[in-house]
Amino acid sequence: MIDYEAEYNNRARVPDHMAVIDGWARDAAAYRDTADCQTGIAYELGERTQYDLFLPAGGMPATGPIALFLHGGYWQALDRSFFSHMAHGPNAQGLPVAVANYSLCPQVRVADIVEEVRQLAGHLWERYRKPVVAYGHSAGGQLTAALLATDWGSRGLPPRLVPAGLAVSGIFDLQPLIDTSVNVNLRLDRKDAIEVSPVALAAPMGTRLIAAVGGGESSEYIRQSRVIADAWGRGGVATELDIRGKDNHFTVIAPLADPASDLTAAFVSMARTVC
Repeated sequence: MIDYEAEYNNRARVPDHMAVIDGWARDAAAYRDTADCQTGIAYELGERTQYDLFLPAGGMPATGPIALFLHGGYWQALDRSFFSHMAHGPNAQGLPVAVANYSLCPQVRVADIVEEVRQLAGHLWERYRKPVVAYGHSAGGQLTAALLATDWGSRGLPPRLVPAGLAVSGIFDLQPLIDTSVNVNLRLDRKDAIEVSPVALAAPMGTRLIAAVGGGESSEYIRQSRVIADAWGRGGVATELDIRGKDNHFTVIAPLADPASDLTAAFVSMARTVC
């Protein structure tokens, strides 16, 4: 019998998680102070539907994609101000990056958040005329995969609007969360959970997905990344599973702030290959 509460309660699994989160806030503020950035750009009318745009040296490139970072927090916590430094690595390699907010549960449902980030991707296309390469952590990993699986053509947008993504510690099947404390604010029933689970969606053939996860994370988190890489890989997605050393759920995203890291290199290479 799997103890889903223990498997998915990341804060309980990592006792010093608040020190890591405090470090995110400091590093994010420091990067905002030095970066070429525009903050608080609205993509819808909601209180939280805003993003910050971080540009590489030389400004917005004439060609190539725009990267979109989607934060974690189990769809119910944190905001973009903790994650500005996630743009540092891609910026240094020439990619513009939008670091986004979205509405949080319980004020909205997970399905509403998925729709918000779809609207955001459409906004980025309309404003910058660039394909979107998504990357996200935890809940942001689920949202990244949901963007890949979206039928953009039916929305009057380029069919390959989001051709690739990097999902770090993503949750691709939300059903195990139903009987955990995480679901107090999510309010998922079985139907809701399946509807927003990327693994239950048709594999977006012709796209690329890197599913990265810390080797020190719970067996369920590692399983989730294995499952999406396998299921979508058999469905025609170019998938890669990256189990990263002994990293835990909070330390695994640190390499994205490092221009010289292997994770930054993999993401930037993917972005340049598909766009």
